[in-house]
Amino acid sequence: MTIHDFTIELFCRVDDAMPDQQKHSQALLYPSETVTLGLLFALKGVGNRAFYRWAKANMKSLFPRLPERTRFFRLLAAHQDWAEHFLASPSLLGVIDSFGIELIHPRREGRSDKQIGKKGKSNHRWIVGAKLCFVLDHLGCVVDWAVDTANVYDATFQPLIQKYDGQMLILGDSGFHVKTTQEQRDPENLKICKRGVWNERMLIETVLSMLTHTCHMKKVGHRVWSGLKARLAFALAAFNVCCLWDGLQADENGFIALSMLQVAL
Repeated sequence: MTIHDFTIELFCRVDDAMPDQQKHSQALLYPSETVTLGLLFALKGVGNRAFYRWAKANMKSLFPRLPERTRFFRLLAAHQDWAEHFLASPSLLGVIDSFGIELIHPRREGRSDKQIGKKGKSNHRWIVGAKLCFVLDHLGCVVDWAVDTANVYDATFQPLIQKYDGQMLILGDSGFHVKTTQEQRDPENLKICKRGVWNERMLIETVLSMLTHTCHMKKVGHRVWSGLKARLAFALAAFNVCCLWDGLQADENGFIALSMLQVAL
């Protein structure tokens, strides 16, 4: 499948998922065109300037009214909520985990007054950046997500778990546990899993691996929160779209393998 064929099919899938989204009279791009480019940006896994050069060189025939670079990325930031059309529905069983994203090298911490990331630990090493937390359904598709600075404790994301109380039983590690007091306790739908049990949680490692190697999410260069959140929104939406590209097909043992290789740019 060529890049043009893939982009056309991706656009058709996006357009089918957004039938009621109307184009603004002054907009250069239709909503489905904007989201398609946002998904391509996430899949390409490069910086803003590099992606825009690639899009202008390869996508001009498909998107002849592509806005100027800074205007285009402001457009993605302004309409990042459109990516919610591609989040999965809650299922009975879910998994939650966090993912550290490095924004700057630790030696550069504090050099800028506009620094958005903070120092925290990820994979047993220090980073200066953000922490992404997301909830997966039983098949591995993203249901919801939130982001904060890298220094926060995983239990900070408990409101994301409480949001699905009565809908999902969510498996999490000990990082999502808080010390029980009269004022504070774990959500009723959170199941804390000890190391070595409930190996269904290993599904999260597959997802993290694909986000790292396909979308290059471990280290990004965004300097404002709106740009970072837009990148994350479209990356997680792209993950769902790509994993469902050919449908979730089980093998003879009933195992469903998630893959993004067939749509990696």
